[in-house]
Amino acid sequence: MAGLAKGLAVIEAFGRTSSQLTVADAARLTDVTRAAARRCLLTLTELGYLDHDGKYFRPTPRMLRLGSAYLDTASLPALANPHLVAARDALNESVSLAVWEDGWSVFVARAEVERIVSTGVRIGARLPAHCSATGRVLLAGLGDEEVASYLARGGRERRTIRTVIDADELTRLVQSARVDGYGTSDEELELGMRAVAVPVHDARGRTVAAMSVSASSARVTAEEMHRDFVPELAAHSARLGRML
Repeated sequence: MAGLAKGLAVIEAFGRTSSQLTVADAARLTDVTRAAARRCLLTLTELGYLDHDGKYFRPTPRMLRLGSAYLDTASLPALANPHLVAARDALNESVSLAVWEDGWSVFVARAEVERIVSTGVRIGARLPAHCSATGRVLLAGLGDEEVASYLARGGRERRTIRTVIDADELTRLVQSARVDGYGTSDEELELGMRAVAVPVHDARGRTVAAMSVSASSARVTAEEMHRDFVPELAAHSARLGRML
């Protein structure tokens, strides 16, 4: 079981920081020895989950099978899809659903709209909670002690010149998301992109997910997001919540 745990840690390292890893990268990211990391990588390659060019290891399409075990059986993405589609059609923007995972916002469902320029969000993508709209909404759903514990970890990456990393300011933004019922991220993840998200509450009032829209800042202003997107997202998230 210890070997399985190391293998899973290596799998999770892909995509967190890079689409390809060396043995040294895998050892550093998973805090295991180089020998253990090499054994895991070679085993995953032998099983068809990774490809190896002599230096770098890269995931193969077979890796999608691991995520499909959740996506094919979990009720939340299946229940959410009709609501994401309806919100997409109403806003003419791609709409996503994300859940909390230890400091990350993980996208589990999405309704796409065709555009020449993509926001780059995909199912399975992980965004840091401190600078993503979904992450701030999910943080707002946690207790104050949990939020303080998360912010005390430090190590927050400044993704753009507009990324907020100060703990006091992030606390204010999380509290605002809790009070206002929505969270935003304005060019903090990527210059030229802004996003807004609302919580999805279950029958007990717990925040179980965040529904969001990302759009080009050249196409949609922050005011338009607040005026047009928040009410539409809130309506669909409420309908989804009544099913949970």
